[in-house]
Amino acid sequence: MGVDLGDLAVKNTISLQSLSGNIVAVDAYNMLYQFLASIRQADGTPLMDYRGNVTAHLSGLFYRTCRLLENGIRPAFVFDGEAHEFKAKTQKERSAVKKLAEKKWKEALEQEKYDEAKKYAQATSRLTAEMTEESKLLIEAMGLPVIQAPGDGEAQAAVMVQEGLAHATASQDYDALMFGSPVLVRNLSITGRRKVPRQNRYIMVEPEQIKLDETLKSLEIDRAGLIFIGLLTGTDFNEGIKGVGPKTGLKIARQVKTLDELIAYVEEKYDYQFEVDIEEVFNLFLDPPHKPVKKLKWGEIKHDDIMELMVEQHDFSEDRVEKTLSDLIKITKERASQSKLDNWF
Repeated sequence: MGVDLGDLAVKNTISLQSLSGNIVAVDAYNMLYQFLASIRQADGTPLMDYRGNVTAHLSGLFYRTCRLLENGIRPAFVFDGEAHEFKAKTQKERSAVKKLAEKKWKEALEQEKYDEAKKYAQATSRLTAEMTEESKLLIEAMGLPVIQAPGDGEAQAAVMVQEGLAHATASQDYDALMFGSPVLVRNLSITGRRKVPRQNRYIMVEPEQIKLDETLKSLEIDRAGLIFIGLLTGTDFNEGIKGVGPKTGLKIARQVKTLDELIAYVEEKYDYQFEVDIEEVFNLFLDPPHKPVKKLKWGEIKHDDIMELMVEQHDFSEDRVEKTLSDLIKITKERASQSKLDNWF
């Protein structure tokens, strides 16, 4: 879920076309969970093949990635590694939330309250090891890089953007800013016309770009101050202080200059002591564990491999997958030819 900095970040609406020509480091787990939550039937049942295997992740990944590529965006997918021990409590809480959601989903179905059923069903999404491996196979078959992070994929992506390997981190979570990503792009996986939950109306969801420097300047803090806000309100690694939201956290972050001052402030003001080694959490954001990446590896689209995975193994429409692939290959060839022509002149 990450830290909610939505009310503090300076967000600018952009188009997919504005990202054309740029490499974007995608928080893969974040995007796949978006697909698992949103690609469902009216009663909340996830998209599945004839054998009962969930395929929502593959559907979203294939068609959305094709759209990104058609718009000239070059996605590099970063996958999470081992979760830090401080995340154990967060993971346990998320598991409990999923179990409760499953119970409410079944109850809503029994009462034929399908809008409620779908809402609860979306909170039950689980990404298995098999689904993760299938996603990696599909990405590689599309000729795109797969990067395995040692820890948080979002942190790995942020470092890649810092080092100039990518233009932006793509994620719904704001943690990428705390990890130091100079640019964060949101809504890349959910762009388009979307129904408002439990309302009979639709809205247009457009990509948002957030520049770290612009946000810090607006808030009148540095990156350490942004991390302080996260520590105060709670992150995936620590609980935070009850009753302290982003706006209060910002006021405190403007008053203290060091982590020691922050610890002393909350002890005096709130009679509160962090339940974990907060210095370690601070350093996880300031200098996150990451895998050195010298160069991203791009390849050709492997038509037969994609058809085998999507159509033969998981019953996707052969005509639709074939047409989408043909359109993509045509557009990418035209773009490559235009690029060569531009370079000639």
